[in-house]
Amino acid sequence: MSNKPVIVIGAGIVGASTALWLQRFGHEVILIDKGAPGMGASYGNAGLIAQWGFMPVTTPGLWRKLPGYLLNPNSPLFMKWGYFPKLIPWLTRFLSHATDAETRRIVGALLPLVGDAVSDHKALVQGTGLEQWIADSKLGYAYTSRKAFDADGYGWAMKRAAGFAPTVLTGAEVREEEPILGEDFQCLAVLEGQGHVLHPGQYVAALVDHVTDRGGRFVQAEVKGFQREQGRITRVETDQGNFDCHAAVVTSGIWSKEMMRMLGLKVQLETERGYHVLFENPSELPRNPMMISTGAFGVTPMSDGLRCAGTVELGDHHAGPSDGPIKLIRREAKRAFPRLSYSGTQEWMGFRPSTPDSLPLIGQIGDSGIYTGFGHQHLGLTAGPRTGQLLAQMIGGSAPNLDLAPYDPTRYLR
Repeated sequence: MSNKPVIVIGAGIVGASTALWLQRFGHEVILIDKGAPGMGASYGNAGLIAQWGFMPVTTPGLWRKLPGYLLNPNSPLFMKWGYFPKLIPWLTRFLSHATDAETRRIVGALLPLVGDAVSDHKALVQGTGLEQWIADSKLGYAYTSRKAFDADGYGWAMKRAAGFAPTVLTGAEVREEEPILGEDFQCLAVLEGQGHVLHPGQYVAALVDHVTDRGGRFVQAEVKGFQREQGRITRVETDQGNFDCHAAVVTSGIWSKEMMRMLGLKVQLETERGYHVLFENPSELPRNPMMISTGAFGVTPMSDGLRCAGTVELGDHHAGPSDGPIKLIRREAKRAFPRLSYSGTQEWMGFRPSTPDSLPLIGQIGDSGIYTGFGHQHLGLTAGPRTGQLLAQMIGGSAPNLDLAPYDPTRYLR
């Protein structure tokens, strides 16, 4: 094993998980991020450990439905139209996967990353003293009617085939399971044996603290470049100095696009901008996390309030927030929880890094010593621990018991 460290660039859930697993495999680790740990997309997500969330957006027929979604102000899909011309190449390739065969291929590739994610998170925190951040729970999909649930039959058939069979409640049974739900919701599909994180940002920050407590380093710095000798990484250059290494892992979410560009590589990675509204000091909380089908957002009781997080806005990761997604979340949250009162709210926007085929880039670029762990779309929090373990195994020279071909980072390098 080299006496030089492994540098992990990006201190979100994927980077923190990678750093911790690397330490467990005996590596010295330096974790670098231009911001504070856990303050990117890891901070503001719904906190759901979505082992059931393997259905891609590109289900069959999306290309026919997309114009209607984008033009409907009540749809949870939004577009930053000024960015649309630049998005066309990515969007064209994205829509090419909206077939039954491609959906099944993508689901088959995502299942090994997320299908046992609650156990993956528990394995990550085992013996760290951080077990309290992971909560066991059910997950309820709230629909306005049984007919609306049945309309999602394609996705639920996939979930059942993967072992996620819901108990479907209707009418008064819905209120018995979740008293907080209003009468507009007459169907609730409940999955047992799920889990969530009580505060994702604090959870990730605590993981990074644990890495540093074990002798790792966290450096808040902006990466400016890379040095290679005979094609292999030897040094990472930052605005806070240069750091020698024998391997580097890029886990910077959407900002990985800039990291790759520094290496002379162009990656097809675009942003699904996500939003949340946190209701502070809520008068009531759901018994378990939920998905609200009318707004396509998650609802999670957290340590600092009730978080409603989701929606998709296609656009640039340098542009500011839009009003539409926040208005939709507020409107649909009021519809779902008509009796809810609260002392105030917080709003947030973050960037989900999305590939055209909805699969992350996990692996080494050639024989460069440069590894990638980004592009998880909606599943970064869920798949972070498993991704980190896979990367640590690869860097340590052991072959993971998993076909890594679907995540090959070279598939989008050009």
